[in-house]
Amino acid sequence: MPRKPKPKPFRAVTAVKELARERVGRPPAEKIVVEKKKKPEKHKPTLGKLLGDAD
Repeated sequence: MPRKPKPKPFRAVTAVKELARERVGRPPAEKIVVEKKKKPEKHKPTLGKLLGDAD
C-alpha cells in the first residue's frame, strides 16, 4: 500500500495568490511582442563578408 505524500509547508505567498485568483481572476497570458520598426543596418556588407558568408 503506497504511503501518503508529505504535506507541503504553508507559504503565505501561495495563499495570497490563490485568494487573488479567486477574487480578481487569472492574469492574462503573456504575449510575445514582435518589433514592428526594426532599424536597417548602418553599413552595407563588404565584399569580404559577402564572400565569407558564401562558404
